Amino acid sequence: MKGYIHSLESFGAVDGPGIRYVVFMQGCPMRCLYCHNPDSWKLKDGSKMSVRELVNKIKSFKNYIKDGGVTISGGEPLLQSNFVCKLIKKLHSLQIHVAIDTSGCIDLKKSQKALQRADLILLDVKALEDKMHKQITSHSNKNPRLTLDFCEKINKPVWIRHVLLPGYTLDDNKLKDLAVFLKNYKCVQNIELLPFHKMGEYKWQNLGYKYTLYDTQSPTQDQVDQAKEVFKKHKLPVK
Repeated sequence: MKGYIHSLESFGAVDGPGIRYVVFMQGCPMRCLYCHNPDSWKLKDGSKMSVRELVNKIKSFKNYIKDGGVTISGGEPLLQSNFVCKLIKKLHSLQIHVAIDTSGCIDLKKSQKALQRADLILLDVKALEDKMHKQITSHSNKNPRLTLDFCEKINKPVWIRHVLLPGYTLDDNKLKDLAVFLKNYKCVQNIELLPFHKMGEYKWQNLGYKYTLYDTQSPTQDQVDQAKEVFKKHKLPVK
């Protein structure tokens, strides 16, 4: 079996615990306003690679990632769930920790086997409100919610990632609602609040896509710290 790969990163420090080898899968059904990899959207724009080829590349870095592992990211990795399952199985045979970085947008009928096999799920929560989620991603948040519920059911460790987007999610009331919502999930071990950044703008321009956030500025450090305080008040593990 071969999968479509966007790119590989041999030294990732922000994609799960420890130093990680990051596999960015190609293809994503969502169209997030702030996506910094719009070149990953179209599935067949990626490079084809077999599980064996990919694992052979990863094995050469095993000593560097021994206290971390591999993170399968995207794009949306669960769009290629069967490939991801086979990759995890092979990496586990090598005693390598595997995390999946997902938006949770794929139907559980297709994604649950991969979710079960992974050691850790990095779940990108775009917005709690369905209307806001659709504004940001063009998709409902039904599947992301079901994904989180499934992780809770099977006791799968989850790290939540949430982008602070001025004019959308960077709002005290919305952050409070999200904190209250997440407090009900025992599977949530960590919450990362990520400030919106503008590093992907040039890709939208190069691809000829309509970008609507040119005038939106990144949050200040004070705004990020204030957002974190909302979660700390609810005794949630935030960084």
